[in-house]
Parts: sequence; C-alpha cells; structure tokens
Amino acid sequence: MAMRRKKSGESGFTLIELMVVMLIIGVLMAIAIPKYATAIKMAKEAVLKEDLHVMRQAIDSYTMDKQKAPQSLQELVEAGYLKSIPNDPMTRTTDQWVADQSDAMHSIDQSEPGIDDVHSGSQESGSDGQPYSTW
Repeated sequence: MAMRRKKSGESGFTLIELMVVMLIIGVLMAIAIPKYATAIKMAKEAVLKEDLHVMRQAIDSYTMDKQKAPQSLQELVEAGYLKSIPNDPMTRTTDQWVADQSDAMHSIDQSEPGIDDVHSGSQESGSDGQPYSTW
C-alpha cells in the first residue's frame, strides 16, 4: 500500500471542495438577487407614493391659499409650498413629472385653470399591475 504523505509545507483544497463551495455560493446568489431586486422596486414605489402625496398636498394647499391653482410645479417651489421638485424615482429626473391641468375651477374667485394633479412620467407598471403614470 503506497500512501501519499503530505509534506509539511503542502496544504490546500481539492477541486471537489472548491466546486462545492462555488455551488453553494451560486445557490445563495440565485436566491438573494431576485429578493434584492424586489426590495429595490418596493422602496422606489414607496418613495413615489410619498412624493405624489406631498406634491398633491402642496397643490391643494396652494389652491386653497391663493384661490387659484398653480400653473407649474416650479410655481409651488417659488411660493414655498415645496422645498424643491423631487426626483421621480422611476425616471430619476425632476422634469418627467406629468402635471394634469383641468378646466374646472376649484373656487368661485379662481380666474384661470391650473394644475390639479401630478403623476409619474414612467411607462413601467408597478407591483400592483397598474402603470406608475396612473398612480
């Protein structure tokens, strides 16, 4: 029986051991990456909902205070109702917001129509299946 003895300076892993470790890492990555992507999407959706809520509240406050609707989102910033126009988390820009203007007057004293709602400019769909532009 000829057994191979390790010399005192030889140590290491076999190819099988390395392949098992790589397989385990691969399985863990296959589980973690989709969960990470879902968590990122959910975080962006939460930011979008909050930004839309804040901007809609600012539009309503401006309209009630000034007795006229704002003509642009920038007008809300200039009047101090918003600190700045937030980035749309889906398009990553501030100029992709879609401001809805209606011809309806919100009060008797209102002389001209203006913005009454705001939506994301993204054409993607959310986790609920609805496009972000309809939120």
